[in-house]
Amino acid sequence: QVQLVESGGGLVQAGGSLRLSCAASGSIFRIYGMYWYRQAPGKQRELVASISRDGTTNYADSVKDRFTISRDDAKNTVHLQMTSVKPEDTAVYYCNADVSTVVLRPAKNYWGQGTQVTVSS
Repeated sequence: QVQLVESGGGLVQAGGSLRLSCAASGSIFRIYGMYWYRQAPGKQRELVASISRDGTTNYADSVKDRFTISRDDAKNTVHLQMTSVKPEDTAVYYCNADVSTVVLRPAKNYWGQGTQVTVSS
C-alpha cells in the first residue's frame, strides 16, 4: 500500500558529511509526521529526528546542531543532512512516517528497510 525507501547511506570519515533521503510511494493521500530512527549493533532503536507537517522539528541531544531534518511534500520525501559525523553515529538508519491513504481516514505508521551508515575514525 505504502512503501518507504531510504538512500544515501555509506562509508564516511569522521568529521565529514552525508545526506540521507527517504521517498514514499504507493497509495498516499497525506503524510503527517516524518521521522528518522537509527539502531547500532547491540543497542535499542532510537529516534534521531522528527518533522511535523507544519515543519516543526525535534532532535535527539546526541545529534542536535549536527543533523538537520527536512521534508518536501510535493515529492513525498524526507531528508537527513548529517554533518560533523562521529564514529558513534554508525548505525542502520530507518525512515518512518505517518501516512493516510484515504481522505478522512486515520493515518497509519510505516517503516523503510533501513540504510547503513558507517563512520570511520
